Amino acid sequence: MRVRVEQTPLPGIGVRHDLVTTSGRTVGVVSHRSGRRDLVLYDVDDPDSCLASIPLTDDEAEALADVLGASLMLGQLAGLRQQAAGLLTEQIALPAGSPFVGRRLGDTRARTRTSASIVAVLRDREVIPSPGPTFLFEANDVVVAVGTRDGLDGVTAILAGDTDG
Repeated sequence: MRVRVEQTPLPGIGVRHDLVTTSGRTVGVVSHRSGRRDLVLYDVDDPDSCLASIPLTDDEAEALADVLGASLMLGQLAGLRQQAAGLLTEQIALPAGSPFVGRRLGDTRARTRTSASIVAVLRDREVIPSPGPTFLFEANDVVVAVGTRDGLDGVTAILAGDTDG
């Protein structure tokens, strides 16, 4: 299902992006020319009337986007897990002492060695979907992997340096 986002120029102010939820509520973001952003909620009975406006700092806007993006992606992975018998999704912390800190994902050879796939990396508050083989790991990354129980245990062992690399 596609969600339609309407963009409305606000002369002298900036731009407003609105979307109507399936429950009929309209929520929007006003991006001011100054860089300020406001999260706005509109009245159900009068879509031109704003019920609430919440100013967001850059860090708050980024955190909100990350929370929404991460939860959406992880929810989709959870749905995939339910559809495929025996297929699991797991978040695996990359320990600071891992031999793969500062090295490329391809160096792990995780998929070849375990048949499990690394489908995303969570770093700070950022979601990095579908990292390629040249992706560089950093200490405290959280790897999102999909595979069998044995495959996920294998990825965990590889990242911890508990197997031959």
